Amino acid sequence: MALIHEDRLFPAEPATRDLARRLYATVRDLPIVSPHGHTDPRWYAENEPFPDPAKLFVIPDHYVTRMLYSQGVPLEALGIPTRDGSPTETDPRKIWRRFAENYFLFRGTPSRMWLDHSFETLFGLTKRLSAETADLYYDTIAEHLARPDYRPRALFERFNIEVIATTESPLDDLRHHRAVRESGWSGRVVTAYRPDPVCDPDFPGFAENLRAFGEIAGVDVGTWTGYLEAHRRRRAYFKSFGATSTDHGHPSAQTADLSRAEAEALYDRVRKGGASAADAELFRAQCLTEMAGMSLEDGLVMQIHPGSRRNHNPKVFARFGADKGADIPGRTDYVSALKPLLDRYGNEAALTVILFTLDETSYSRELAPLAGHYPCLKLGPAWWFYDSPEGMLRYRELTTETAGFYNTVGFNDDTRAFTSIPARHDVARRVDCAYLANLVTTHRLDEDEAFTVARDLAYDLARKAYKLD
Repeated sequence: MALIHEDRLFPAEPATRDLARRLYATVRDLPIVSPHGHTDPRWYAENEPFPDPAKLFVIPDHYVTRMLYSQGVPLEALGIPTRDGSPTETDPRKIWRRFAENYFLFRGTPSRMWLDHSFETLFGLTKRLSAETADLYYDTIAEHLARPDYRPRALFERFNIEVIATTESPLDDLRHHRAVRESGWSGRVVTAYRPDPVCDPDFPGFAENLRAFGEIAGVDVGTWTGYLEAHRRRRAYFKSFGATSTDHGHPSAQTADLSRAEAEALYDRVRKGGASAADAELFRAQCLTEMAGMSLEDGLVMQIHPGSRRNHNPKVFARFGADKGADIPGRTDYVSALKPLLDRYGNEAALTVILFTLDETSYSRELAPLAGHYPCLKLGPAWWFYDSPEGMLRYRELTTETAGFYNTVGFNDDTRAFTSIPARHDVARRVDCAYLANLVTTHRLDEDEAFTVARDLAYDLARKAYKLD
């Protein structure tokens, strides 16, 4: 018995499936380019063993914990730390057993596919996880994690990761990236600049963040000019640690292009803590346009990830904090929201702005037509809730006819779960090969072209879009 089938995600029709297999054979072993993600740089810097199966697969993975929580499993029972330090479960085996006895909840989900891929390919487990096999799984995984070849750097190499980007705040001193660099290890781990803590007035601790921002940049951020200079200095510092991109996770895609006097007055209101909700949105909007201008100056690729209604569950946020599975997609406008930025920079071929969405209705109506026209725009892959076989297929179907393949940027895994990286890239490569095989067998693409595009989608487009060469 195997947990994963060799023909998973391939078409059922024999001729199309055969072509999908042949396409996949040419890309399955290509190096992994992971230009955007949220793995912890400490792992690569310190190269310590992962502590136990629960801390590797359950506690940090909000895809896992949100499903269990939706079925009434308390987050305390899963070992999720509370903000006030009140007790939660600390026995990793108990946490693992609770996960195992509820594993059936993941039937048909991408999480199940990623987890099964890891269980079989990394740990040789072929019996399905359940209450009955919980201890077998725990003991097998724990035994492997104690071995040197299961430490982060060894797995990085085993996964054939060519480059991985982590994501850090401007307030981060990048000590772990420095440690990786000074260690002499050959693995390429770069950072990405995510300025949300100092661009979003609604971000927790915004006023204190601004103060710290000025200190770490060595600039007086009491003025709009000083604030912008602090960004330029921090961006340059991040570039010195390999950054090729910025990342912006705003509630909306709204941009603005204020006059200098208007921007100075807005910043003064925001800095002093008197900003209204409208001011906060306008400040985020102006920041996006300013960041685009800076990207044109310093060459950093700009990523915009709007549309997540973060911390939708106030009780979970109050007790456990952010990133606990309570972020929910919302409707997102791009055509009107991006127009101020595009009016100013949209025709700049030297600028790359990669757009993501959690609103699939915008793919064919807004995003593909925008990326199919403006030289600066590219489409990021199916993201977050839609990082799934069906989501990836819908993405190709809704964007290719208008934006083509070459206004997209390949795949990125956007994950905190390290062991899921090869599984996610494998899913993307299989889905793309299935899509391409269907184009060939319905006579919309020549076979030789399909083999070229398969490699582009799996490897070349990401390297090019994120300037990783």
